[in-house]
Amino acid sequence: MKRQQIFLISSGIAAVILLFVFGKTTPPKNQSGNNMPAAQAQERPSTIQFSDILSKAKQKLSSDQNQRLTGLENAVTRGDVKDQQLHVYHQLARFWKDSAHIFEPYAYYTAEAAKLENSEKSLTFAAQLFVDNLLSEGEPAMQNWLATNAKDLLDRALKINPNNDSTKIGIGACYMLGNISDNPMQGILQVREVVQKNPDNLYGQLILGLGGKKSGQFDKAIEHFKVILQKQPHNLEAIFQLAECYDLKGDKADAVKWYEMAKGMIDNEQIKKDLEKRINELK
Repeated sequence: MKRQQIFLISSGIAAVILLFVFGKTTPPKNQSGNNMPAAQAQERPSTIQFSDILSKAKQKLSSDQNQRLTGLENAVTRGDVKDQQLHVYHQLARFWKDSAHIFEPYAYYTAEAAKLENSEKSLTFAAQLFVDNLLSEGEPAMQNWLATNAKDLLDRALKINPNNDSTKIGIGACYMLGNISDNPMQGILQVREVVQKNPDNLYGQLILGLGGKKSGQFDKAIEHFKVILQKQPHNLEAIFQLAECYDLKGDKADAVKWYEMAKGMIDNEQIKKDLEKRINELK
C-alpha cells in the first residue's frame, strides 16, 4: 500500500480499514493449492535506502518547500554540537509532518533525534511510528525498511529498560511482520513468552494474531483475535482481522458474520459499501 502523501496512520483500526479498502493480501499457494506459510513462500525483499525515499519525497515539494528544506539539511552538517543537531532533527521532522505531510521522512528524522536523546521514552515513541505503519504496510520491501528502523530503536530502548514487555513485543513484531529474518519464529517466541506470562496483554495477542495470519495459520490467528474480543467486544480492529481470517480460510459464514458486525460499527459510507460488496460475494 502506497502512502507517499499519507501522514502517519497510527491507529490500528485505520490500518485495517485501509487494507480492506485498498486490497487484501492473500497468502501464496503451492502447486497443490494449499496455503503455505508466508515466511517460506516469499523471497527476501530488496533493500530500500532512505536516500531513495527522500529523493522521491522531495519531488512532491514546492520550490519554496525545497528551499526551506535545503536550509535545514545544511544546518545538520553545520551542527557540531549534539544539542544543535538534535534541534535540527526535530525541525526536519516537523517540516515533513506539518508542511509536507509525508510520513517516511518524518519518522526517519524523529528516529534520528531519538537516537541522540537516547531516552526510553523518545526511542519507543519513534519506534512505534514505524511499527504502527508496519502493521498496515503490504509492500515487502517497505515492511523491511520499517521493521529494520523500528528494531534498531527498540533494541536501544531495551538496553535502557530490559523489563519493558511492550518493547519486547515490538521487536517480535519486527521479526514476524517485517521480513528482516529468515527465522520469524524468533519473534514469535519472544512475544509468546510475554503473552504466556500475561494473557491479558492485548498488544501481544494482536501481534501473535497478525503473525499467524501472515503465515497462513488462520486458526491460531483467530484464537488470538478472539481473546482480544473477550476483553474488548467492540474492538473494531480485532473484528476486521477476525473476519478476514475466516474469509481467507474459506469459512464464508463466519466471515459474513464478522464483516456484518464491522459494517454496523463504521460511519464511512464508502467503506460500508465495500464491506457490503464483499459480504454479497460471500453469500
